[in-house]
Amino acid sequence: MTTDDILEADWFQQARTLSTAEVSDALDALNLPGSALGIRPIAGPARLFGLAFTVRFAPIDRFNPGTVGDFIDTLAPGTVAVLDNGGRMDCTVWGGILSRLAAHKKLGGTVIHGVCRDTAEADESGYPLYANGRFMRTGKDRVQVEAYEQPVMLADVRVCPGDLIVGDADGIVVVPRLRMKEVLTKALTTREVEEKILQAALEGMPLNDARKKFKYHTLQRSTASELGA
Repeated sequence: MTTDDILEADWFQQARTLSTAEVSDALDALNLPGSALGIRPIAGPARLFGLAFTVRFAPIDRFNPGTVGDFIDTLAPGTVAVLDNGGRMDCTVWGGILSRLAAHKKLGGTVIHGVCRDTAEADESGYPLYANGRFMRTGKDRVQVEAYEQPVMLADVRVCPGDLIVGDADGIVVVPRLRMKEVLTKALTTREVEEKILQAALEGMPLNDARKKFKYHTLQRSTASELGA
């Protein structure tokens, strides 16, 4: 399935309303990883949903120094820039010019395994920015781009180009591209059942009975559990 096919699919459009908790539960049910520990909203709207463009950084090569990256001009609207700086907290790989330009280009947001700076400019631009934290010191002459569009890490989660990145106030989850439709469909189905349970409980049915009626515990059971693993 091409990127255009994914972006135009009904299930993908419906999934834009899912929370990270709903997606995380679906990943668990399918025995998949994806919850990026320690990555949190730093600036701009605490909502993000888009396909990943990955960038991996490395310490500066003193004999053949590179740059911190001029990739932003190549990215299509809605793309999420995923930057892996190895979780470094001592220097940044994203600042105010990039936030303002990314907002102008209507990118989906930026997620960093590391820190960012100039967060006030991301707030002013309404640009979603997630990271391990914030710190003002530049990455110039400290780190350089090592690779574009290669697998990277967000905390303990592997991210490949084209994977889905979902963010809200609770953090970031990553959905593998090859399992995207399965995961999102599972999350949407679970939401429907949970809404029926809630409605039944609000109408007076004991919560335990409502959960049994709609087979909630079976719905939440992981694939591994169903197989007796």
